[in-house]
Amino acid sequence: MEHSTSPSNLGAVVSVRGSVVDIRFEDQLPPIYSLLRTGQEGRIAIEVLAQLDTHRVRGIALTPTQGLARGMVVEDTGGPLMAPIGKGILSRMFDVFGNTIDREPAPTEIQYRTVHRAPPSLARRSTKSEIFETGIKVIDVLMPLERGGKAGLFGGAGVGKTVLLTEMIHNMIGHHEGVSIFCGIGERCREGEELYREMKEAGVLPNMVMVFGQMNEPPGSRFRVGHAALTMAEYFRDDEHRDVLLLIDNIFRFIQAGSEVSGLMGQMPSRLGYQPTMGTELSQLEERIANTDTGAITSIQAVYVPADDFTDPAAVHTFSHLSASIVLSRKRASEGLYPAIDPLQSNSKMATPGTIGERHYHIGQEVRRTLAQYAELKDIIAMLGLEQLSLADRKVVARARRLERFLTQPFFTTEQFSGLKGQLVSRKDALDGCERILRDEFKDYPEHALYMIGAIDQAQENAKSGSPAAQDEQESNHTTTGDSNPNGKSKR
Repeated sequence: MEHSTSPSNLGAVVSVRGSVVDIRFEDQLPPIYSLLRTGQEGRIAIEVLAQLDTHRVRGIALTPTQGLARGMVVEDTGGPLMAPIGKGILSRMFDVFGNTIDREPAPTEIQYRTVHRAPPSLARRSTKSEIFETGIKVIDVLMPLERGGKAGLFGGAGVGKTVLLTEMIHNMIGHHEGVSIFCGIGERCREGEELYREMKEAGVLPNMVMVFGQMNEPPGSRFRVGHAALTMAEYFRDDEHRDVLLLIDNIFRFIQAGSEVSGLMGQMPSRLGYQPTMGTELSQLEERIANTDTGAITSIQAVYVPADDFTDPAAVHTFSHLSASIVLSRKRASEGLYPAIDPLQSNSKMATPGTIGERHYHIGQEVRRTLAQYAELKDIIAMLGLEQLSLADRKVVARARRLERFLTQPFFTTEQFSGLKGQLVSRKDALDGCERILRDEFKDYPEHALYMIGAIDQAQENAKSGSPAAQDEQESNHTTTGDSNPNGKSKR
């Protein structure tokens, strides 16, 4: 479906305002989304976004516009922006134009397909629900992910979205038979380089494709890189009938790039400065991530939440598309409870008895109830101390604190920082551990024995040996709670 170039349709630059370029064509006006090229060797790429009159179009540059001047010749390529597809793209790293950026020779056996594609029709979508295990206890127990669903990792700056996303890549690619596509939208170059190196060392690069539109690139490029990654994902799902794991970091940067493009095009912003078309633009991207009769695209997306404000329109619009929302909490991160997932704010549409089974559902509900009761009691503990609570409430607090520590987990991606070996925990082991804590089997164990472990059996070894990481955690918590010292008032 590669478009042939038609050098006959040439225009001239009329005006340049930052990334916005107006071009005049005498003969034929290029349609919306056409890709135009200008500058030395056609290095400057412009996507048409508006037809101003019978002879002028307005486009947004997908590359920097240095050196662009009025009167320069512009060539219409005769088609939209294209993304590479085919077996040859595996284990490679691309930019938004499909150029390789991993210093390796250009890939062979590839074709090109337009990045502007319609989502699959309702008739083609699959309606069955299956669990997608991540090996991370707190996610698999309380907010299970869906195969072919969309999960969002919500959090402000520095609470561990990228670390959690990288850990999921590490855990899933190992036993995920399909293809993994990582799409970096407006994130740091450092993270892309680190991810590439880690995936290469882990030996999982042969089944992975990476596409990047980094922070330093123009808004047009960041706005289209998600569509390019989805075109590749759709090829593996529809043509090769394989399951695809699509990881996006960060979907907020896609909305931000859309807002920049909208502002540059002169559209009046809506609430809080976002573009008036934000809902439509996000839907055009998200609706393409779907489960069809030929395969599934399972997506995990990091979502930056500006100033930790979950009522921000970007967060609200993204919530509506997801089947699971994993909310990261700054408070839990400050307490050293990693992954810093807030179990009470996070949720999943999969957490129903019909999908995950009666036992899993009841354990999950009981864990939530215990943690919610503890959250309510925290104010009383802070004011009056733990000894003022009734015996039943004290048991709830002990249970909740042990659950909180059991739901922490050492990550493979943070081994070099924490010194703790990463753990992959099956859903069965995670459920067994929660069930045994709820039955008070570990009420005589010190809390630190349950901190940063995998399966629950490690708690017995920790209690005997008193692991150094657990001791550190106990000391740091000694000052923040009245639980480890029954006579001291808590400062929480």
